[in-house]
Amino acid sequence: MRQLPLAMRLRERAVFDSFVAGGNTQVLVQLQAMACGGQPRVGWLYGATGSGKSHLLQASCTRALEAGRAASYLPLSQLREFGPDVLQGWSDAAFVALDELPAVVGQREWEQALFALYQASEERGATLLAAAAVPAAQLPFALPDLASRFASALPLSVQALDERAQRQALQWRARARGLELPEQSARYLQRHFRRDLPTLCRLLDTIDTAALQAQRRLTVPFIREVLALSPPRAG
Repeated sequence: MRQLPLAMRLRERAVFDSFVAGGNTQVLVQLQAMACGGQPRVGWLYGATGSGKSHLLQASCTRALEAGRAASYLPLSQLREFGPDVLQGWSDAAFVALDELPAVVGQREWEQALFALYQASEERGATLLAAAAVPAAQLPFALPDLASRFASALPLSVQALDERAQRQALQWRARARGLELPEQSARYLQRHFRRDLPTLCRLLDTIDTAALQAQRRLTVPFIREVLALSPPRAG
C-alpha cells in the first residue's frame, strides 16, 4: 500500500470494520464499492457534526489503498493555512477524499483549485468523495461550474446513531483498547453527558486512560470518580 504524507496520515481505527452502521448500511456498501473503483466516480457525503463523515472518508481511503489504488485524504480545515496550492500534486491519486469542504467554499482561489482537482480527477477516471454537513446545493459556492458538478454528485446521507448504536460504538472503542465497557456504564455516560458520539468518545478516552493506569474495570463508580477528578472540557 502507498503510504500517505505525514500530514494526511489516516487514523488507525478509522476503518469500515470499526464503524457501527446503524441506519447507514447502504451508505457503507456504496462507499466500499466506490473505494474499489466502482461507479459513480463522484460522491457527496453529508450529515450532522459527529455523524462519522471523517471516519468514513478515511475508511474509504484505507479500502482504496487495500485495493491497490493510490489515495489522498485532504482535510481542508487543516490545510487552509497552506493556501490553495496545497491541492496540487495529487495527479496520481486514484481516490481523493475532500473533508470539511465548507472551510474553503466561497473563496474563489480555493474553488478554482478545487475545480482543477475535480477536472484532473475526472480526466483520469479517479474517484472523488467530498464531505460537508449539508447537501452540496446548500453551500454558497463562488464558482457556478464547481457548484453544478458537486450538485450532480451521488448524495450519501449519513444518519447519526441512535442511543443503542452509540453504546455499541463506545463498547467497540473500549474493546479496541483491551477494556470492556458494561452496558450500565455506557448508559451512565449517555444519561449524564451530551449524547453526541464525539463527546462520548472523548469521555471514554479519559476513562480508558485512567482505567489502564489504575488497572480498574469501567464500572459506574469508577467512571464517576474519574470524571469528578478530570471534568470533560466543552466542545
